[in-house]
Amino acid sequence: MSPTQVANLEQVKQVNAALVYRLIDEQGPLSRVRLAELAALAPASITKLSRQLLEAGLIRELEAATPTGGRPAIALTCQNESLGLVAGRLGRDGLQLSLYNLQGTELVSQAWSIDAPEQPGVMNQLAEALVDFIAQHGHGVPRPIAVGLTMPGLIDPQQGRVVYMPRYPLRELALGPWLAERLGLAVYLGNDTRAHALAEHLIGAAQGCQDAILVSVHHGTGAGILSNGHIFLGKNSNVGEIGHIQVAPFGERCHCGNVGCLETIVANPAIVRRTRQLLAQGHPSRLRDEALTIATICQAALAGDGLARHVLEQAAEPLGRTLAIMVNLFNPQKLLLAGEIMQCHELLWPILQGCIERQSLPSFHQDLPIELARFQQAGTQGGYALIKRALYEGDLLQRLMNPAMAE
Repeated sequence: MSPTQVANLEQVKQVNAALVYRLIDEQGPLSRVRLAELAALAPASITKLSRQLLEAGLIRELEAATPTGGRPAIALTCQNESLGLVAGRLGRDGLQLSLYNLQGTELVSQAWSIDAPEQPGVMNQLAEALVDFIAQHGHGVPRPIAVGLTMPGLIDPQQGRVVYMPRYPLRELALGPWLAERLGLAVYLGNDTRAHALAEHLIGAAQGCQDAILVSVHHGTGAGILSNGHIFLGKNSNVGEIGHIQVAPFGERCHCGNVGCLETIVANPAIVRRTRQLLAQGHPSRLRDEALTIATICQAALAGDGLARHVLEQAAEPLGRTLAIMVNLFNPQKLLLAGEIMQCHELLWPILQGCIERQSLPSFHQDLPIELARFQQAGTQGGYALIKRALYEGDLLQRLMNPAMAE
């Protein structure tokens, strides 16, 4: 057998194992007979794959009652409560780590400050935090099987490489493989917004949707695009940087070097900055410069403060135009919005909806649900989603099933 044939055979094994695992996880408990029907695989293949998954501790057998009351059938179910993962987010304010079971329940969470000025220091602080967290929480139940880490910026998830990240000097760094060697666990890296969109698909507001768009407005502005059940990445992995669409040709200069980017109008710092400008000009408001946050601006707007409402409405218009572009491009089943300004969603919704209806195809926006994302704050759910995807697509399964997969 040639090396190419061997590689193809191993790939088929990986795909089949991932299919069987996902069916058990999403539709289980399942008998082997029913599993063979759903997977369209031979019973002998199901027997072998289920044995390997059992030996790896990923699934277990249980007795299932039969309609006739006869001998109980043996069904297969996933070990979602006894196995877990470590999910993290490295953001502008530091590192947040959580322990999840495979059902998606967050069991414990901690935060760390990452403040080293140089790349080696950041790497070491990050590794030390992960080692400490796993030492404290990773030796009981659930047992972590992998680490998922998300961050803003440009990430190559296939190589586990940080292309560019704001705030920390991690440019062009193979962080995933380096951490995996330090931790002795598989490590998966991803952009936080795109991983957030995946989390919404798996355990959030986009469950059941094959095509959806998440738009997140926080310190920056980005989109995660779900297409045919997968996060759209493209050849270069990074897509959905809608914060750098030019919406104001004579606007402010963005940190990317362009002028009038969406991010310079709708992101949190831009809204706070615009509010300060209007207060400094003497416009009446209940707001005070020294206490300005997105939360206080939203609270004032909901209480009828004219200045706060004006700032948010001015931000909603270009955001709505951008959403219309996204609808025209991708024709989603659902549009999800996340971010602190969504505290004012009842104020923003009519403006956003109006832009979409005026500027996108009627057949695309008709009956299009616009909803709040389940996860509104930038948390660790994206790290969970990266690992769950690695199980469903077979990469992590293959790691966990070795040497069984190599038989």
